[in-house]
Amino acid sequence: MSDTAINTMGNKAQNLAADNAPLIAADGTPLKQKLAKTTRTMKTRAFLLTMPLVLFIIISFVIPIGQMLHRGFYNPAVSNVMPNFSVAIKDWDETTGELPPEEIFEIFVKDMTLARKNREVGKTIGNMATRINYEMPGSRSLFTKSARKAGKITQGPYKEALLAIDKKWDNHALWRTIKRASNDYTLSFFLAALDMKYNENGEITRADPLYQIYIPILMKTLFLSALITAICFVIAYPVAYLLSTLPLRTSNLLMILVLLPFWTSLLVRTSAWIAMLQQQGIINNIFVFLGLLEDESRIQMIYNQTGTIISMVHILLPFMILPLYSVMKTIPPSYMRAAKSMGATNSYAFRRVYFPQTIPGIAAGTLLVFILAIGYYITPALVGGSDGLFISNLIADHIKKTLNWSLGSALAAILLVIVMIFYWMYNKLVGVDKLKFG
Repeated sequence: MSDTAINTMGNKAQNLAADNAPLIAADGTPLKQKLAKTTRTMKTRAFLLTMPLVLFIIISFVIPIGQMLHRGFYNPAVSNVMPNFSVAIKDWDETTGELPPEEIFEIFVKDMTLARKNREVGKTIGNMATRINYEMPGSRSLFTKSARKAGKITQGPYKEALLAIDKKWDNHALWRTIKRASNDYTLSFFLAALDMKYNENGEITRADPLYQIYIPILMKTLFLSALITAICFVIAYPVAYLLSTLPLRTSNLLMILVLLPFWTSLLVRTSAWIAMLQQQGIINNIFVFLGLLEDESRIQMIYNQTGTIISMVHILLPFMILPLYSVMKTIPPSYMRAAKSMGATNSYAFRRVYFPQTIPGIAAGTLLVFILAIGYYITPALVGGSDGLFISNLIADHIKKTLNWSLGSALAAILLVIVMIFYWMYNKLVGVDKLKFG
């Protein structure tokens, strides 16, 4: 082999070795390691930048909702007041049909006496009595009266002494209810929210007709929310179409009128409707002036469902117009002209060309308005009266007035589940990725 061939082979071997050698960055670090380090730095920086938002969502959204869901199942009113009795009553077999044994009565009386003396915040007999009264109405006075006299019971037999205070203690269903309420975790409040209850035998049944109020109001809430959404769509679609087809200068001027309600307090807008819709209000006065109504036959449009629908449509209408406008603005007018040039009528071109392209805006507006409507409570509370109340008004009453936080949390959890189901259905039918809010 000649020297030239040997030199050629040596050069090829050196070039091959150079090709397999790792690339080096300017600072002498292998380029692969340098890229990995740079990627980690960018990911860490992005995580730190989003951390305040993540913490805000967790603190203001995730944790409160988690506490609400937990509160619907968790109610330690009985175990806080009578901890020893709550443990002892678990060993009682209520299926025998007999009252608890003497030792459980003794623990019950002693815990009641101790709770009467301590009276710590959240650990009073009244709190426990209220908890039992949720499941057995009318039993609260029995606990409060017996607690006042239980301190005089110094020795047994405790069962006879308690029955001497009130014969109502000789009730197997009452003790069954007390045992069930002594568990910190219970389904009682979710059953009550669904107009159901435990009967005297511990079976789940429908509540008495007098107490079946939550499901009808929930159905009315869903119906009115759907009706309000439909009315908003009927009004908003032509308005959004007009705004998208007008010259930019004119459409921007009219858009100010759409956004103007956002610059006014919700309470002020609702109060204005009260003044306009009442029997001696502006609208009735106009009808009487035009001769459409007699002065004695003015229309009742406030403190009923009519007032709720009118005021909520006015408040939620911009939330339907804006998504529709944002989608319609992106549809080229040439599409309709092209369809007409091929022989399509105006209605046919609208149905087959224009309307399908606005479906993302329709879906976004409908989703937004319906979810907002289903959770409204200020406007129905002011203008709805007893006929136009939403389920959210009952939730607010239980949280602020009756202080039955567990039932309020159960109702709120059911409402949350309904919204999630509605969102899931939209995702299946339309696709969340196709929604356009602006």
